[in-house]
Amino acid sequence: MHFTEAATALPELDLEGESRFAAHGEYRLTTHFQPIYSLSHRRAVGHEALLRARNARGDPVAPHEVLGQAQDFDELERVDRLCRWLHASNYVAQQQRQDHWLFLNIHPKVFADGSERGTRLFLQQLAERLGLAPSQLVLEVTEDVTHQNENFEAAVRVARDVGYLLALDDFGAGHSNFDRVWRIRPEIVKLDRSVVQRAASEPRIARVVAQMVSLLHECGALVLTEGIETMDEAYLALDSDVDFVQGHLFGRPMPQLHDTQGYPAVIDAVWRRFDEQHESRERRYQERIAPYVHALGYAATLLKAGRSMEQACARFLALEHAELCYLLDEQGLQVGSNLTSRRFKDDQTRRFAPLADGSHARWARRPYFRRALEFFGQVQVTRPYLTVHGARLCVTVSVAFRTQDRTLVLGGDIAWERE
Repeated sequence: MHFTEAATALPELDLEGESRFAAHGEYRLTTHFQPIYSLSHRRAVGHEALLRARNARGDPVAPHEVLGQAQDFDELERVDRLCRWLHASNYVAQQQRQDHWLFLNIHPKVFADGSERGTRLFLQQLAERLGLAPSQLVLEVTEDVTHQNENFEAAVRVARDVGYLLALDDFGAGHSNFDRVWRIRPEIVKLDRSVVQRAASEPRIARVVAQMVSLLHECGALVLTEGIETMDEAYLALDSDVDFVQGHLFGRPMPQLHDTQGYPAVIDAVWRRFDEQHESRERRYQERIAPYVHALGYAATLLKAGRSMEQACARFLALEHAELCYLLDEQGLQVGSNLTSRRFKDDQTRRFAPLADGSHARWARRPYFRRALEFFGQVQVTRPYLTVHGARLCVTVSVAFRTQDRTLVLGGDIAWERE
């Protein structure tokens, strides 16, 4: 079977039961589908088509071995297109809904180096012959493709012109960076399983994953976490604001499409855990932060009454995790030096000594300054962030007040590690 730019007929597939299969050399190629669920919708929104192959002896063969045996680019392109045609044909034979996505993998070299005319024709034919809307089809492109500068932009343009969606696969593995997201502008980014595995066991990495998801959303991409096998990993995805999930926990690859009508019990279980954890975490957080909020508010009252910084902040700095206090004027300029706790002085390292003196620094960009002015007289609390005084997280409580016809903001830093 051979594809050409002038081809008007796609290859015929063999039928076994309700499934189609194709022969390529000694290999027998079939399709398995794995469901993709939306955590918010609590239902399947699509399937990824996965290649399954067996040799003449009936032994399973990895997909990359099948594609890797191509002798040249033309053969690689033919096999790659054959697989997509096979998967889409099996999908159409079973599909239950018109509003679900079908994710199709494409070899990075085929995506980047295929002729623009031939690629456009094949993508159009695949959708038209099977009665699929192009918007139902999502091409999964690995990050390798973004290194192919010459034809990359043209390949993206062709896929978009035809109406396909693009998913950037394996993000977070190898040398991932956001430049590739900006260049390909994918509708969906798939986080690599290695990211999920590490984040599920390391809180610091989990915080970074949540920020990564937020940045990807800012780039205009929805985020899919693949390879989820445990409830801990599923909870991490939900807690990180991931949009879609895929993995053995939600459904193993199989020849038949999964039921897309019901609401899987595992998703409801993840949501229950989320609710319980959120309630428990919020309660512990309030108990933990309350003494610092009260102490800083009391310090501001004493400052308005004319007390010195040392006197006003003594109660705050006596708290277990308090690090320092400081005053800012209405422009965010620091008034005087930091007032530090004994614990902070003992823990301070020479590595960050150049940043220790905050006098005359301007902190107008900081959320604790802006929020204090916006909510005048009310103590504000930041989210955990990296302090300039060391490679660790802190939380800042702050409050704006007036004294002697002058607006000031009092800030207090707290050493903070998420539980």
